[in-house]
Amino acid sequence: MSTAKGGDGGASAGKRGVGGSAGKGQRSRAGSGGASGARPRARSGGPVAPTAGSAATAPLTPGRIGLYVLLLVAGVLVAIAGTLVQAAWFPGGLVLALAGVGGLFYGGARATGTPAGVLAPGAAWLVTVFLLLGEVRPEGDFLFSPGAGSYIFLLGGILAAVICATAAQVRATGLRHGGVGG
Repeated sequence: MSTAKGGDGGASAGKRGVGGSAGKGQRSRAGSGGASGARPRARSGGPVAPTAGSAATAPLTPGRIGLYVLLLVAGVLVAIAGTLVQAAWFPGGLVLALAGVGGLFYGGARATGTPAGVLAPGAAWLVTVFLLLGEVRPEGDFLFSPGAGSYIFLLGGILAAVICATAAQVRATGLRHGGVGG
């Protein structure tokens, strides 16, 4: 006996998936990812995962280690240069110092493709800046004046590192831009 919705009296029950949906183009619940259904999904509905050869899974090679060492040295140099430039020419020097810090962090993220490309020069920059900040000679000389420019340089550099590391993390995981709930 057939129903109005196209049923065949239970004859198609064997053709249905484990989840119980029988229509064309519909997925059964068993094929939706199981216990790990909390993975991010692209707009097409498929899971988004980094490719096998992506930078997120790249091994540490001598070239990559050399790049991280170079980024550490660049972080120290940019910290010293930024400290001197931001104090020498106040408004323009501060902008130039923050542009150098942002460029270093963004370049490190793009060069390595990982958040570690931001963290290596960021850690070197932060340690160097705080060592220079705390260094007061017996004569009373210091590199950081107690003005607004020094605090803007410190907070702006930290903010640039956080923004670049977050952007590098999103790029490394392969998440696509999209709408909320998409």
